[in-house]
Amino acid sequence: MIRIRAMRSLFGLVGAVLLGSAAVSGASAQGVGGKVSSKHGAWSILCDTPAGANTEQCVLMQNVVAEDRNEVGLSVVVLKTADKKARILRVLAPLGVILPNGLGLNIDGKDLGRAYFVRCFSDGCYAEVILKDDLLTAMQTGQNATFIVFETPEEGIGIPVDLDGFKDGYEKLP
Repeated sequence: MIRIRAMRSLFGLVGAVLLGSAAVSGASAQGVGGKVSSKHGAWSILCDTPAGANTEQCVLMQNVVAEDRNEVGLSVVVLKTADKKARILRVLAPLGVILPNGLGLNIDGKDLGRAYFVRCFSDGCYAEVILKDDLLTAMQTGQNATFIVFETPEEGIGIPVDLDGFKDGYEKLP
């Protein structure tokens, strides 16, 4: 089961990167704040210096849209904390999802559990987990992930996330 731990720091960069991002529209990562420093398969590394920060911070990111519901999309972000002691998987889902059901995750047909939403802003709701070794390995070796959001307690919408390039991108993430 995925464990949840809300982090106080780093909402700045990811919030700036995701604010107005493609969570609903499916726009490319290049249209989001920050600059694309490299591309790795379906993933991009975006870097920016947040207000008040002394150094540039980078995230590994992919924007995706449900195949059959182009109004439902996600921004999937992986980052390392500034102190390099934690890795975080943060997902921005659109407003209107059922919050208590959380965000489901399935990699290559294996149910990995749910992450619960920790905060909502005008651009959507964030689910966040510490990226532990077992989840990181699953993402690095898997082919396809499906994140599941719920519009009703019974109806989940599976949104495919291509894991091509994730391992290489993660290894290059500062």
